[in-house]
Amino acid sequence: MTEQILTGADALSTALDRQGYALVPGVLSPDVCREMRNLYEDPDITFRSTIDMARYNFGRGQYRYFAYPLPEAVQSLRETFYPDLAAIANIWAERLGSDAQWPEAHSELVRLCRSAGQARPTPLILKYGAGDYNCLHQDLYGEIHFPLQMVVFLSDPETDYDGGEFVLTEQRPRMQTIARVMRPSLGDAVIIPVRERPVRGSRGWYRTQMRHGVSEVRSGQRFTLGLIFHDAA
Repeated sequence: MTEQILTGADALSTALDRQGYALVPGVLSPDVCREMRNLYEDPDITFRSTIDMARYNFGRGQYRYFAYPLPEAVQSLRETFYPDLAAIANIWAERLGSDAQWPEAHSELVRLCRSAGQARPTPLILKYGAGDYNCLHQDLYGEIHFPLQMVVFLSDPETDYDGGEFVLTEQRPRMQTIARVMRPSLGDAVIIPVRERPVRGSRGWYRTQMRHGVSEVRSGQRFTLGLIFHDAA
């Protein structure tokens, strides 16, 4: 499959419609990726919680949710990508017969979340070592869940780790599930559906269920930045 490596709402929408995800190369420079990895153990950074995945049967590995205020680079990514994704989300809502109308600015989405009792930030850094993996899942967090999210790859698959492929599955009604396996480069981002996406069929649009995870890391360390745009209850 040839990936769509494009930016802008129209190009991202085309990629998401065609293959269920959009690859955006070079979102962060190697230097910024290194700085983001270093945040994981930085005593000056406040995290609201640390999750051991094995404890909850989520897989193996660890992740940490940032507390507000978010680091500048994380906040900037959220605010920069949200408007284009909101335009796509509103098209998806119309296709699926939903009356949801996502606001143009990310600050307005945060206000909607807070009015629904969702005030905890959801951006996180995930850390995997040899033998670690992440089970297939969806990042919903509450009644309000913006339908698109972003994963930024902070480690180099050529030098930092082996294995640890990003896995995206799509469950289609009355059909077998599709699995897509990706190995993005250092600094690349993948935009994926949070829960579902519209797919055009012979009788119009229908919804497919999406889940994502990480295959087992065979060696090295793998870090990613997860950008969920809605906040958690």
